[in-house]
Amino acid sequence: MTQTVELPLWAFVLILLFAAVTFASHFLFPSVRWFFRRRLERAVERLNRRLERPIEPFRLARRYDMIQRLIYDPQVAQAVSDHAMARGIPENVAFEDARRYAREIVPSFSAFTYFSFAIRAARFLSNSIYRVQLGSYDEGLLKVIDRDATVVFVMNHRSNMDYILVTYLAAQRSALSYAVGEWARVWPLSSLFRAMGAYFIRRKSQTELYRKVLSTYVRLATRGGVTQAMFPEGGLSMTGALSPPKHGLLKYIVEGTEAAGKDVVFVPVALNYDRVLEDKILTRAARAGERRFRARIGVVLLRGLRQLWLWMTGRYRRFGTAAVTFGRPLSLSEVPAETGRDQSRDLASELMRRIGEVVPVLPVPMVCYLLCTRGTMSEAALVHALTETTARMPLARIHMPAHGHDIAVQGAVQHLRRRGLVRLTAGLVTPEPGARDLLQFYANSLAHLVPAALAPPRADTPGTAPETPGNAAAAKGNSASAGS
Repeated sequence: MTQTVELPLWAFVLILLFAAVTFASHFLFPSVRWFFRRRLERAVERLNRRLERPIEPFRLARRYDMIQRLIYDPQVAQAVSDHAMARGIPENVAFEDARRYAREIVPSFSAFTYFSFAIRAARFLSNSIYRVQLGSYDEGLLKVIDRDATVVFVMNHRSNMDYILVTYLAAQRSALSYAVGEWARVWPLSSLFRAMGAYFIRRKSQTELYRKVLSTYVRLATRGGVTQAMFPEGGLSMTGALSPPKHGLLKYIVEGTEAAGKDVVFVPVALNYDRVLEDKILTRAARAGERRFRARIGVVLLRGLRQLWLWMTGRYRRFGTAAVTFGRPLSLSEVPAETGRDQSRDLASELMRRIGEVVPVLPVPMVCYLLCTRGTMSEAALVHALTETTARMPLARIHMPAHGHDIAVQGAVQHLRRRGLVRLTAGLVTPEPGARDLLQFYANSLAHLVPAALAPPRADTPGTAPETPGNAAAAKGNSASAGS
């Protein structure tokens, strides 16, 4: 026992390395994890005291545990068996498919990442790009929502800025869990979105097993009280108008609620912009008739660098106003469940109606609407038409100074001129021939709010240009949008 043993230096270093790894894995790492977990739990407790809706234990569970719970759910197990039988493959192979789907869907929420980084980044980006306005709403309607109910914010989808804007404005209420599409599955964005609590979905998956795994996760999240945010339209609006709703996620939420006996309260949220960052991409896709957005990451970075250069040289201008308004909350218990009728369809229609009611009316979309429906106008005629139109919209959420419509029109015209969408000659504001699609895109965002009685005037009305076939077609298109 006391004799000296000689070892090669490499063997001695290897033994020390193994000893260090063993000590770290058995003693050091668990202690460090326990130390930081305890600090995190205390931080979450302090955070929950100031949030209207505290972070749910479901979201704080380890991702590995959540994946295991998901793939061993009885409904998923049955779907695995059915999938194996339908495809003629062993059940263990089908089970691995389910595990892969679960790993793809389940987020890895980090309260530190969400509240320390994401909220600050969202606030900085939102206020750097836009003048952000939060529309007036009845604070009492949101505060009286049962704390045991699951809250789902339901929004129209105008831009990818929607995620950032609503995350920032809802920071004092709760941490939102978004459903994001394939566009976000790009490193390093995917890791960031997972840490923020977003879960990934495939928009066009035809596999019944995948749909069952996804519906089970949504059911468990709803039962766990996770505050969610979703876009019923299923994707960005390519026309600027509200799109028909899709029922997939809403149906999963309804099914999850029925199983748990838990009420769900949907809060309609409407967004509108003086400028949508992706407007040219969306209108180009609408002309092509296909939802394929070819926005390369290099182009995005180049435009970002250009804006940075404008800021550094003192020539940067924000892209106008971005406004968010909240509508009347709707409890799932208020939607009648009739035998043989899909409750999610009635729910989606009512939610889209409530979103449409509170779409913010901004200067640029309103000026675009007037130019598309009435043609060339002077600035004075635009001010008069805007005042007349908004006066007939008493319930609309108008984000313009009540006695400053002339300033609003001047600012909107300058914004459109800088973008090359209109020209100002001899005191008349004339749409550029190639800008009709973009002007119509913004006009469609609020066309449904304009009363039907305010039809475009005849050609002999003072201050307007004679009606042309192009103007008549634009007016007809807006009437169709208003009717929808």
